Amino acid sequence: MRKLDRLALRGRTVRLRFTVLYAAVFLGSAVALLALTNLLASASDTQPAPGQIPAAQQPSLAAAEQRIHGLETQLTELQAAQSSRILMGSLIALAVMAAVSVLLGNAVASRVLRPLRTITAATRRISAENLHERLAVPGPADDVKNLADTIDGLLERLEASFAAQRRFVANASHELRTPLATMRASVDVALAKPEPVPPQTVTLANRLRTQLDRVDRLLEGLLVLARAQHGELPDRTPLSLGNLVGQALTARAADIAAKNLTVEDSGLDESAWTQGSLTLLSRMADNVTDNAIIHNQNGGWIRVATTADGATVRLIVETGGPILDPEHVARLGQPFQRLADRTGPGTSSGLGLSIVAAIAGAHGGHLGLHPRREGGLCVTISLPAAATPEGGAA
Repeated sequence: MRKLDRLALRGRTVRLRFTVLYAAVFLGSAVALLALTNLLASASDTQPAPGQIPAAQQPSLAAAEQRIHGLETQLTELQAAQSSRILMGSLIALAVMAAVSVLLGNAVASRVLRPLRTITAATRRISAENLHERLAVPGPADDVKNLADTIDGLLERLEASFAAQRRFVANASHELRTPLATMRASVDVALAKPEPVPPQTVTLANRLRTQLDRVDRLLEGLLVLARAQHGELPDRTPLSLGNLVGQALTARAADIAAKNLTVEDSGLDESAWTQGSLTLLSRMADNVTDNAIIHNQNGGWIRVATTADGATVRLIVETGGPILDPEHVARLGQPFQRLADRTGPGTSSGLGLSIVAAIAGAHGGHLGLHPRREGGLCVTISLPAAATPEGGAA
């Protein structure tokens, strides 16, 4: 019994449904066309019968032949007129039924393809941030259902792959912190011995510390990136973008003065509020500020602005510098991507803007990177706006 049910469901394919529905539509059109044709053909001719001869008149043989010839001519003309009328009526009926068939076919096709439109809309709505969603299309086990189930299986595998990748990055970063701490402690112990330490050992220890600090920053960046990509937002609260970037600039005043940079922050909008994690959004503002300082030329400038436009707030950071390649700039939002023609010491991990992109994405926004026509880079972070809280203090 179950085998028969499976065979019955397997036969109910979209192709069969299309075949049956369109066959029914065209069959109905053909029946209607034949009915109209027969109706026009059976219409009565109201013209009087030709050639009625009075009973008292006795025509001669020549007159009878002439009369018969005239009757045949009139009959031929009547048949030609009748055929012309039937042809004209058939053409009109064909045109009408063709239009009706197109309308009915469009309605039927739209109804049949409605599940596919639903699947398409749902698939477009699903991204890396909401891979847990599924199409879950109901209905019989036909081609549409099989397609939806296949897409759900693909989304499930992608979700598992993304989760495994994020867990690997987080676990690897945690595990690597232990040997780094051990190496740092070994260097400190070697330098803290009571006997004099050779200068070569001090130089080597300082180099090791520098590299250990760099690796430690890299691991911290990987942890933040993994947490942002995982969408972990434990401390959501209303925040002012202007205050965040202002605090980041204040904390880096020494670095700005060391490179003799000019900061223009007159475009900070006090109404640019968003809602999210204070830890992550502060890290986002810090990374954007560090990127503007590190990859800038001595004596350069930084322009910072925040705007509020309806449901979206933006943080815009512009820097001067050489003209950049748009294709290379577009890749800066990916991990470990750098530009060889940007200024700076070249010691960055290449995770700064990728962390910014991940944090913005976790908050429902996005990162925009555009080279300036005059040279330099324009970084735009768009986030959902939030209502300004009472008091207006972050």
